[in-house]
Amino acid sequence: MAVFIRSVSGVLIILVMIGLGYVLSRRGWFDEQAPKLIARLVTQIALPAYMISTITAKFSAETLKRTLPDLRFPVVSMLIMFGLSILAFHIFRIHPNRRGLFESMFLNSNTVFVGLPVNQALFGEKSLPFVLVYYMANTTFFWTLGVYLIQRDGQAGSKFDLKQTLGKIFSPPLLGFMVGVLLVLLNIQLPNWIMQDFQYVGGLTIPLSMIFIGTAIAGAGLQNVRLDRDSLGILLGRFIIAPVLMALLVLPTGMPILMKQVFILQAAMPVMTNAPVVAKLYHADADYAAIMVTETTLLSLVVIPILMVIVQHVA
Repeated sequence: MAVFIRSVSGVLIILVMIGLGYVLSRRGWFDEQAPKLIARLVTQIALPAYMISTITAKFSAETLKRTLPDLRFPVVSMLIMFGLSILAFHIFRIHPNRRGLFESMFLNSNTVFVGLPVNQALFGEKSLPFVLVYYMANTTFFWTLGVYLIQRDGQAGSKFDLKQTLGKIFSPPLLGFMVGVLLVLLNIQLPNWIMQDFQYVGGLTIPLSMIFIGTAIAGAGLQNVRLDRDSLGILLGRFIIAPVLMALLVLPTGMPILMKQVFILQAAMPVMTNAPVVAKLYHADADYAAIMVTETTLLSLVVIPILMVIVQHVA
């Protein structure tokens, strides 16, 4: 019961901030450009600063060297999930024009805007290196295979742009992570005033991420949330298949219990918020993507406490 209460409390922390973004958006505080600005502030400014300040302050070279090799588990999980997404496409008889988008959303999870705050609320900063290991695999898969699949649905064709893809993979958050790791491994200490700036700016990451999710939900419209074949397939993939698969991969290993818990929770996060943006860019079904972001984000607030209790008992 204590685990369930702690899990619910962690989710409530997140829910209040999401609710704030939703209410402010509905009251007209944000125009159409505001969510884009918030997303850019988080991904290009706040999150890289957060990575650097937290990694250098909380982790040693030994800890990081032990953690990074476990990147293979989310990579293997996502490869299997891709194969299962093709199977699910046929089982649920998804419309052919949504095939790539369905497979991409089935495969990738929201490891930053939802995954990071949830793990921070439940486990604290000690979960950060494990969150970031999963993030590295997830962001690489989304900006390569995931974007290719979405492009395939749209009118723009499915051309693979290596330069653009590399630019997306080596995004500011991942570069911030890499800088933080290098500073720790090379035992380089930046001036205290710089680190305090990183800490203050990085502190914007979680609240701005949650406000962004609230504005996204308001923009998609709760009245558009519905259950049909297209949505049930995604819900099954995100909240049942992905965490069960990850559990089967990590539970038999000797990795730290906290890493097992973080990986399983990260696998069960909602659809990536980038999916509607990419879908709109390549003329795929952006409305379908936006609705699935909304549905999975809302449902994750129920799924996470339940999953947390289960994970505590099996890990």
